Amino acid sequence: MTHISVIGAGSWGTTLAALLADKGYEVSLWVYEEDLAEEIQRTRINRIFLSELTIPKSIKVSHRIDEVLKKATYVLNVVPTQYMRTVFKNAVPSIPEDAHIISASKGIEKDTLLTSSGVLKELSGRQSTVLSGPTFAKEVVKKLPTAVTVAAADHDTALHVQKIFATEYFRVYTHDDVLGIELGGALKNVIAIASGISDALRLGYNARAALITRGLAEITRLGVAMGAREETFRGLSALGDLVLTCTGTLSRNYTVGTRLGQGNALNDILSDMSMVAEGVFTSDSAHELSRKYNVEMPIVGEINKVINERKNPSIAVRELMTRSLKSEF
Repeated sequence: MTHISVIGAGSWGTTLAALLADKGYEVSLWVYEEDLAEEIQRTRINRIFLSELTIPKSIKVSHRIDEVLKKATYVLNVVPTQYMRTVFKNAVPSIPEDAHIISASKGIEKDTLLTSSGVLKELSGRQSTVLSGPTFAKEVVKKLPTAVTVAAADHDTALHVQKIFATEYFRVYTHDDVLGIELGGALKNVIAIASGISDALRLGYNARAALITRGLAEITRLGVAMGAREETFRGLSALGDLVLTCTGTLSRNYTVGTRLGQGNALNDILSDMSMVAEGVFTSDSAHELSRKYNVEMPIVGEINKVINERKNPSIAVRELMTRSLKSEF
């Protein structure tokens, strides 16, 4: 039987584990917190990250990563990008040689500027398939219609993983631009923070539409400069995910932006959150990538200053709006 080991029991990891178990796959779920793992085993509820879901009894839950991985046919990474290196340094020796890695994390590692699949390849020597798209876990749990993309360098691999995840409510497309799919999923989080700030400052729908449009332009410019294909960023992982996180209040990154716009200190915001807002870390990585590839990304630059230099959000908006005038394309 196909055995899928899910590494990371946040809201998205828990959701995907349940989806796969409902399809009849043998699923194991690794939980970082030992006390939470024991609680989930007993109650079948992930009280901290996804209390709305009753976790299927067929899912084996454990804090021991070697135990979760020992039978893996597929390893599904759902660890926040900034913590992946620590987790997978310990995990890689336990991953079976013939197991295939799938990554559903959205972020860019600080310092190395690697995407999730880049970190995994550096640690394991293996290519990963990537799953990304506009997904709020709480809606997938309710089996509301959702569409995502699976990207792999090998087309047959993408087709196979597509079939693993596809359900009547979870539609899966395939793609071969792994880098573009990952960049779209990671960079949109920075723009979502900007959207939250805009809404907190009551700048209106016009401003939000401009942020989404010009944010997509920045993401696309950087992606193309790094070797991704331009059309990728018109798809689910960039445009689709960008619209969702810039307009949906379930977005952690949008929430961070809202509270920044209300004048809250970043440390206070993060201490109140049980889950990671990847855009906080990605803002710095994206800014460094824009400098490395000499790509103009003014929105990313201003959000990076708001987060890392405590720049006043209102001043950041004014400076964006009063930049030198230019052609749209």
